[in-house]
Amino acid sequence: MRLFAAVTPPLGAREELRRQVSAAASGGPERLRWTDPDDWHVTLAFYGEVPEERVAELCTRLGRAAHRHPPLELRVRGAGRFGDRVLWAGVTGDRPAPERLRRLADAAKAAGRRAGAPADDGHRYHPHLTLARARGDVHLAPLVERLADFGGATWAATELQLIRSTLPRSGVPGERPRHELLESWPLTG
Repeated sequence: MRLFAAVTPPLGAREELRRQVSAAASGGPERLRWTDPDDWHVTLAFYGEVPEERVAELCTRLGRAAHRHPPLELRVRGAGRFGDRVLWAGVTGDRPAPERLRRLADAAKAAGRRAGAPADDGHRYHPHLTLARARGDVHLAPLVERLADFGGATWAATELQLIRSTLPRSGVPGERPRHELLESWPLTG
């Protein structure tokens, strides 16, 4: 099964961002697949396909990691893009929250390695919420500019989550992956 570890903003933070994104997207590029706000999350570690027999060990190790890390005070702030394919909103917090978030991501990656489900470690960790993906190259700079000054309210990340992502198989244009929360652990460190 296709898995990732994440923290998820609460409904109020997602709604605040949704309103800002709706206003910014008005009249924007048409070739974007917008992520449903219910699926907005901050990925800590993406494991990809994990064999069923490794999931219990991964859960045990993620639970241990959660108990070693404190809750985090985070906020959504600004926007950016990965090339002209992905539009994102940044995630930050007052010091030392960004460093603590990076350490939590490192712990989630280590849990995956030790459980035999190594995370994709190809990029420097950049906490964000994916807002939209482009079909082909789309000039995203105007949207980034419209969202650049956004600064959402502070919210508490209080749990580490393991989420299953099921990719669409129907071939229906616009169909999105389905996300299912498999397990969560409170951050209590």
